[in-house]
Amino acid sequence: MTTPTKAEHPRIAVYAPIGRDGPATAELLRRSGMDATVCHGVDEVLQRAETDAEAVFIAEEGLFGHDLQALSGWVDQQPAWSDFPFVVLTSKHQQPAVAAWRQRMVAALRNVSLLERPVQSITLTSAVQAAVRSRLRQYEVRALIEARERASQELEALVVERTSELERTNLELRSQMAERAHIEETLRQTQKIEAIGQLTGGIAHDFNNLLMVISGGLDMLDRRADPDRRKRLMDGMRQAAQRGSALTRQLLAFSRRQSLAPEAVDLAQRISQMRELLDRSLRGDVHVKEEFAPDLWPVEVDPGELELVILNLAVNARDAMPEGGSILLQASNAPDAQVLGHRGDFVRLAVIDTGAGIPADVRNRVFDPFFTTKEIGKGSGLGLAQVYGFARQSGGTVWIDTECEQGTSVVMLLPRSVNLPSPAKDQPLVNEPARRSAGNVLLVDDDDEVAALVGEMLEHLGYEVTYAASAAAALGALANEREVDVVFSDVMMPGGMNGLELAREIRARQFGVPVLLTSGYAEAIKQTAEAEGVQVLAKPYRLEELAAALKNVVEVIEV
Repeated sequence: MTTPTKAEHPRIAVYAPIGRDGPATAELLRRSGMDATVCHGVDEVLQRAETDAEAVFIAEEGLFGHDLQALSGWVDQQPAWSDFPFVVLTSKHQQPAVAAWRQRMVAALRNVSLLERPVQSITLTSAVQAAVRSRLRQYEVRALIEARERASQELEALVVERTSELERTNLELRSQMAERAHIEETLRQTQKIEAIGQLTGGIAHDFNNLLMVISGGLDMLDRRADPDRRKRLMDGMRQAAQRGSALTRQLLAFSRRQSLAPEAVDLAQRISQMRELLDRSLRGDVHVKEEFAPDLWPVEVDPGELELVILNLAVNARDAMPEGGSILLQASNAPDAQVLGHRGDFVRLAVIDTGAGIPADVRNRVFDPFFTTKEIGKGSGLGLAQVYGFARQSGGTVWIDTECEQGTSVVMLLPRSVNLPSPAKDQPLVNEPARRSAGNVLLVDDDDEVAALVGEMLEHLGYEVTYAASAAAALGALANEREVDVVFSDVMMPGGMNGLELAREIRARQFGVPVLLTSGYAEAIKQTAEAEGVQVLAKPYRLEELAAALKNVVEVIEV
């Protein structure tokens, strides 16, 4: 390919073999200040492109029957600076064969602007002028490359004159580059290790909780003859398996590889049905408020993933408000909104908290998978990544408004549904398990399913169980002089106080009650706990292991 220079009047090769499209287009381009030449074949078009044309205007019928591989070969042989522009006039035919051929044609020509008949004169000239500007910028790149080559040659001459001095400089530069590369590699490895640590901490804790429900439930099935008890155990294991599936969806959500099943969803109705779940997931000092537009449109999303998103955001907001606060779930219509370059009707859903906000130095990373500011074992860093993946895969978007000490707003735009939501289904009620009197265990666990399963195991061992969802609730029960023989607590819990801190507080207040801890991520705290005389039972555990551990801590306190 020769290297034409910038002409006063841009040169355009025109090829439209049917009717007067070619001459008429050339005349239109000339009136717009361009030097247009009508060609009579593809070979002549390529010759013009090779020698002096800045762009080519061609009707797609002129390419029918032509060897697209030969065109692709010509395009591929361009020098590095060149990406020759083509403006192609297409027909309105959309038959599968024509569409497939058109895709191959675009792939062969590479830098293509498509205009569909009928096309207005101003649109045609504007597209050709844009192609010309693109070509002229390529000439500028070529000039820069040539200037760089000349400078390189001059530099080589200078190197000859100043060999010894530049050699010393080069040696210093190589040393600095090697040091920088070493530092960058060390940083990458550190980031990988940090990501793995965050992942293993959060995921190991969550999955060991699920395994605790399943393995403990299987252990209890052989020991329960009561059909109702066995059904509750089976329900708990099914729910644990579903939670494991949901956790896997979180891992896939950021890469948008999970399979969604969108349907029309009434946000107000769906969130109202979640209130019990939200109340169980939050502390008593976190209040949830709702503010929905009365004419709110339905949204087209996967309802299960939507619930997971709202729960993730609510838990994040809870953790950002250790002293309590409020969460506002706000929804309104967003007509004719622009999302990812497309306009349409959306619904704006915001989760707004009154928490500590997000520091400026981490705001750009909040949607990164595995990034978390929480302690190891208290968060996998997948919550906001799942929110991001859900919003994008649903055809919407998400962003965060936050200021330190002024709270955080996570705002999603979700696509409006043209369908009506299906009527809500009533949820089956589960009977409360019967309790037997024996020893008294204060069971402290924020995971409802794990607590239900462990409660069954404790009752089977002859204990009467009192439940507490947080360390604060457990201390309240002890302060109210509830009859408790032993406290059995999970290590990882919300509310600002973990299980080990709970054990220290029980000892400091002199309640005189032994404490047994359990964790699915036991190694992170086991050494510290045992140094303070607090035993840790690793999850998952069998019924016999639980019985032995409880007996051991009670005997130790009695001694």
